[in-house]
Amino acid sequence: MERGAGWWQDAVIYHVYPRSFRDSSGDGIGDLCGIVERLDHIADLGVDAVWISPFLKSPMRDFGYDISDYRAVDPMFGTLEDFRALLEAAQARGLKVLMDQVLSHTSNEHAWFLESREGRDNARADWYVWADPRADGAPPNNWLSVFGGPAWQWEPRRGQYYLHNFLREQPDLNFHNPEVQEAVLDTCRHWLELGVDGFRLDVCAFYFHDAALRDNPPNPDRPGGRSFMFNPYSMQRHIHDIGQPENLAFLERLRRLCDAHDAALLGELHESNGAQLHRDYTAPGRLHLAYGYWLLGAERITPADVIRVARELGHGEADGWPAWALENHDFMRAPTRLGRSGAPLGLIAALVAIRGAFCLYQGSELGLPEAEVPFDRLVDPYGREFHPAFMGRDGARTPMPWQAEGPHCGFSTVEPWLPIPPAHRALNVADQARVAGSTLNRMRRLLHWRREQPALQGGTLAFIDHPEPILAFARMGGGQHLLGVFNLGDAEAAVELPASGLGTPVQGHGLDWAMDEGRLVLPPDGGYFGNLT
Repeated sequence: MERGAGWWQDAVIYHVYPRSFRDSSGDGIGDLCGIVERLDHIADLGVDAVWISPFLKSPMRDFGYDISDYRAVDPMFGTLEDFRALLEAAQARGLKVLMDQVLSHTSNEHAWFLESREGRDNARADWYVWADPRADGAPPNNWLSVFGGPAWQWEPRRGQYYLHNFLREQPDLNFHNPEVQEAVLDTCRHWLELGVDGFRLDVCAFYFHDAALRDNPPNPDRPGGRSFMFNPYSMQRHIHDIGQPENLAFLERLRRLCDAHDAALLGELHESNGAQLHRDYTAPGRLHLAYGYWLLGAERITPADVIRVARELGHGEADGWPAWALENHDFMRAPTRLGRSGAPLGLIAALVAIRGAFCLYQGSELGLPEAEVPFDRLVDPYGREFHPAFMGRDGARTPMPWQAEGPHCGFSTVEPWLPIPPAHRALNVADQARVAGSTLNRMRRLLHWRREQPALQGGTLAFIDHPEPILAFARMGGGQHLLGVFNLGDAEAAVELPASGLGTPVQGHGLDWAMDEGRLVLPPDGGYFGNLT
């Protein structure tokens, strides 16, 4: 089925972490040419778009999320011509390309910051968030960094603190300054004119801060025990350092720029007040799509959880569009987190079929579990800071296993930047491609099938009441009324819907189901689709 102007509404977006996708240069780190080499794998999955994590010039303190030049490709990943070739190759395969844009902060090696830190009267003196100390020399308020400790770093050249919501090497831009907004928009315009199809906006609720620098209040629902020991960030209600109302007007400006280039915006939202943020940020004229942490960190996901989140985000015709995600480069892989022996295909099928886009992280199509990375190989600054209470993000970032043969699973000819565990070698792409019932081939079958269903291309959503562990809903659109029924439990389950209400079975999706004496029976991870029209 042809994907039109609203392709993003129910798209499947494949998330590439370029350091770990494919190394074409032989340095142990993935690169842009490596992505081109494996684009057929992505296209064969049946996805609509590729989201590529940052590949711009960076000192790599946070592995590309600390940008030192917004217009230059880091030599580690290749050249600007390599990116042009990637765009051309992707578009020839019918794939949209979303570029990760990190706009809330830069590297402390960015030319803007190097100038800003030199004094209080230069041309970019107010391009970052600077503040005087309190009378006792302490930081100006109680704001905390996501990565640990105060969110303020002293700069002796100016005799002031600067704000960093993440690493101290990631100073926050001052979006209250109109010149900063213009510079950021000009950066985005540059890449749009180059031909990207949109942006994934990193931590897009962090752009603005409370100009009065008021203290955050305590969080009455703060966790205790190990959660507190791991990171006290959750002990505050983050009502002044993120999610400020001025953010919305800027996103409207960015949306108008993207609309002029037929490009889409996918925003990452913080978990604090996530549902309200989603409603505000995906309102007309703002983000096309947004995803949050509601399922990414969950250790158990029930039908009630899916329904609750969908209703909180809004699933009516006038509501914005969510992007569902079970995995990405910042969270433990789903099979391990959910206590599964393989990919949760039934849950993935439900999220692919529900109203909204779905973000599929590289390796999810193989059912990769979380990798165990020993401390001496950890490179994630977040993980090294909080180890062993928190093992970091490296376990979800290890290289793709393309084949069983060779010392590094076809990812590289030399030792990769992170180790590839034996469990991943056994789940490699080449071997799974040869097995009809493999996770990879079942995922391909599902994703190609859903592209042929009119109701799954922007249709409406209605949930159907049913006892757990069954999740049931209907999608309506394009002349089709499609029923979806999924078993999210660990045991076989019979569906308590009359046979007359199941419609005509739709084949081709590859999910398991059976009829037993007129009852629909679903194994764990089973699913059924029926045409009700």
